Amino acid sequence: MTSVPNRASDSSTDNARHLMFDDLEKLGRILVETGDIAHGFVQGADDIDVTCRDFSAFDPSRPLSRQGSGTLDALRAAKEEILPLLAASIGPRYLGFVTGGTTPAALVGDWLASAVDQNATGPEGSVNAAVEEQVINWLCDMGGLPSDRFDGVLTTGATVSNLLGLVTARQWCGEQVGVNIDADGAGVLPDLDIFAASPHASMVKDLSITGIGRNRFTKVATLPGSEQTDLADLKEKLEASDARGKIVIASAGTVNATDFDDLDAIADLCAAYGAWLHVDAAFGLFAALDDRRAHFLNGIHRADSITSDGHKWLNVPYDCGIFLTRHISVLETCCRAFAPYLDTKADGNSYINRGAENSRRFRALPLWLSMKAYGRDGFASVIRANCDQAADLASWVRTHGKLELLSEPKLNVTMFRAIGSDDDNRGLLDRINATGKVFMTPTVYGGRFGFRAAFSNWRTQDHDLVIVKQAIDAVL
Repeated sequence: MTSVPNRASDSSTDNARHLMFDDLEKLGRILVETGDIAHGFVQGADDIDVTCRDFSAFDPSRPLSRQGSGTLDALRAAKEEILPLLAASIGPRYLGFVTGGTTPAALVGDWLASAVDQNATGPEGSVNAAVEEQVINWLCDMGGLPSDRFDGVLTTGATVSNLLGLVTARQWCGEQVGVNIDADGAGVLPDLDIFAASPHASMVKDLSITGIGRNRFTKVATLPGSEQTDLADLKEKLEASDARGKIVIASAGTVNATDFDDLDAIADLCAAYGAWLHVDAAFGLFAALDDRRAHFLNGIHRADSITSDGHKWLNVPYDCGIFLTRHISVLETCCRAFAPYLDTKADGNSYINRGAENSRRFRALPLWLSMKAYGRDGFASVIRANCDQAADLASWVRTHGKLELLSEPKLNVTMFRAIGSDDDNRGLLDRINATGKVFMTPTVYGGRFGFRAAFSNWRTQDHDLVIVKQAIDAVL
C-alpha cells in the first residue's frame, strides 16, 4: 500500500498532494474509465461530425479553481466539456492536411510511453535509445534506404526535421571551406545560397528560425503544370552561384500535387556543384512500400538528409517526425548538449545530441509497437488503399457534370473544384465541411482555388467514399 500524507493536515497544499496519492490508490479504476472514454471516442469516430464548428460552450477564460477534485471528476468533466468539441481527425473521412489516424497498436504504444515516462535522451539506465535505434533502422528499410549509410533521430514533426536539415547542411557547407558555424556563428559563412522549387511552408518557416531569412532562397522554376523542379533552371542557377555554401531542397511528394522531383538528376547536379541535397519526404517516403509507385523515389538514397513523418502515413499519434542523414557526425556537432550531469559512459546513441530537444518523449515506442504489430505489409496495404481511394475520387470527379479536377492524383491527394468562380468554390467548401460528413482543406493550384482531399488514414474504406460523394452532391 502506498503511503499518503497525513489526512488530518490542515494545509491546502498537503490536501492537494493527498489527492494525487489518493488517485494512485484508485489508478486501476481511473485507467478503466479512461479506457472506456477513449474506446467510445475511437469507436464513434465513424459516426460523429468530422469537425466541430462551434466552441462557444467552452470558456477559455474560466479561472483555475484553488481546490482540485481528483482525476475521476476531472475525467468526467473532460468527457462532458472537451470531447464533444473535438475533431474526429482519427476517423476515416478527415481528409484535411495529411493526417493519419491512430492504429490500435500505436495507441497502446503511446499510452505506454506516457505510463513509463522515459526521458529518451540516451542509453543511460534504459533501453529507450536502443529501441529508437531499431525503429530508425526499420524506417530506413521501409523507405528503401540503406541503414548502414543513414542514421537519424525522431523529432516532433517535419518542421523540426527540416530545421535539422538546414542546420546540418549549413554546418557541412562551412566545413567544406574550413569554417565552423557551430562554434563561430552563421556570420563566418555569409555567402550561402539555398535553391528550392516547391518548398513546404515548414521549410520557409525554418529559414526564418535559423536566421537565414524567409526570402533568402533562390526560387527555382517548376515544370509546366506541375510542382516538380525544372532541372535546366536548377542547373543554370547553381552554375550562376558563386556562394561558398550551397543547399538544394528537393521534394518527394509535394503538398498539393504530390509531385516527386527527379532525385537522381538533382543528386548529379549537387555532386557537380558541391551542394548539399535535402529531400522533404514528409509522407512521400513511404510510397516506397507501394510497388506501383516506388520508382518515384529513385535516387533518394543519394540525399544528404531526408525529412519524413510518422504521424502522417504511418498512423501513429502526434507528435512524431523523422530526420535521417548520411552525415550523422555533422548533426551531432550541431546539436551537442554539454553539462556534467549529461555525461555518460553507457554504450548507445545519445539522441539528446541529435535534435533540438534536451528532454524527449519516448516517441519510438508507438512506432515500435505499430511496426511490430502490423509489419511492412500492413503499412503497405494502407498506402496502396489510400492511393486507390484518391484515384477513385478523381474518377468520380472526372465524370461529374458539376466538378472538375485540378490535377490527376499521383499518390494519395485529389485536388478538385466545382465549375464556377473561386468565390463560389470557397462557399461550397464551407458547405461541404459543414455537413459534418467530411473535412477537406482549401488549396490554390495553377492560380485557381480548389479543394484538397488527402487520404492517409488506415480506417478509410469504400463505403466512406460513398458518404463523401453524397455529402458533396447534397450541397452542390
